Amino acid sequence: MSEPGHDSRAPRARARRLALFGLAVPAVAAAAGLLVARATPRPFTRAVRWAFEWDAARVTKALGAHEPAGVARALDQPYRVGDPDARLDVYFPESAEGQLPTVVWTHGGGWISCHKTDFAPYYQLLAAAGFTVVSLDYSLGPDQTYPTPVRQLNDAHAYLVANAERLHVDPTRIVLAGDSAGAQLSSQLAALITNPDYAREVGIIPALRPDQLRGVVLHCGVYDMSKVVGGPGILARAMDQLAWSYLGTKELRGSAAVAQMSTIRHVTDKFPPAYVSGGNADPLTDTQSVPLAETLRGLGVDVTTVFYPRDHKPALGHEYQFKLDNEDGRRALELTVEFLRKHTEQD
Repeated sequence: MSEPGHDSRAPRARARRLALFGLAVPAVAAAAGLLVARATPRPFTRAVRWAFEWDAARVTKALGAHEPAGVARALDQPYRVGDPDARLDVYFPESAEGQLPTVVWTHGGGWISCHKTDFAPYYQLLAAAGFTVVSLDYSLGPDQTYPTPVRQLNDAHAYLVANAERLHVDPTRIVLAGDSAGAQLSSQLAALITNPDYAREVGIIPALRPDQLRGVVLHCGVYDMSKVVGGPGILARAMDQLAWSYLGTKELRGSAAVAQMSTIRHVTDKFPPAYVSGGNADPLTDTQSVPLAETLRGLGVDVTTVFYPRDHKPALGHEYQFKLDNEDGRRALELTVEFLRKHTEQD
């Protein structure tokens, strides 16, 4: 592992050969024929959604070999009245007798796919370590568009506080977490909670106070949208399609929504302690995770980074942290738990 600015950067040639948001290159190539001028992003969205969800099911099945015993659950809790997309799952130790430090995990999937049940054994492993873990569903593009998911997640936070005792949630010790697009959403919510000017710009009254937010865990996310939309090549064009699906518009240059999604522009010295990680073969690490970590450190924020040398073997791609059949995935889980314990200790 290495710190940002050293040998953590994977060569661009390798990055272009790898998956983006967990999508295999052959699937990207197959979908490339859909990247022509269209009146809707739906044909591309359907193809990519299938690929993402197939991969998530495959990884979740492998995670099943690591599923711990002794974890209770409260599944499919509706957190927003009248909203069929707004449901959450809660995991906590069977031995829990009170409120526990709580990890609120937002899943990835390019803002257009995947579900709260994906990677469930991973959330149970975190719960077995002594936490309440909440996995959230939210509306997906293009059926619903920005900022609907941000508003839903904010309402989920309010629901957890209101039902804290029943769900073993300690509302004074909350960590927002996420992977890929879920990391973007979690980082955005953390910025909204800790930057009042930004919250007013987006038009959201945060459900959590800054003192309730103990940290963020951000795996393989997008934090500067300007670096992933509007560029050349198949993968950049694919990102344009994902952004179109999520934002509801093809006009991405100069978009206020693109700027709002770019957390790196809105963080302040009040941002909570952050765990930021990305694999050495993930094209988002150099352009997204490393710059965010550097920006936060420059503001004086407590940052824990887990990056890898460019020649690290095996090459660690997007969402490497869910691959617990290799030493790096297991070590990343250990470091995540260490971060959570450090920053959710009782005052």
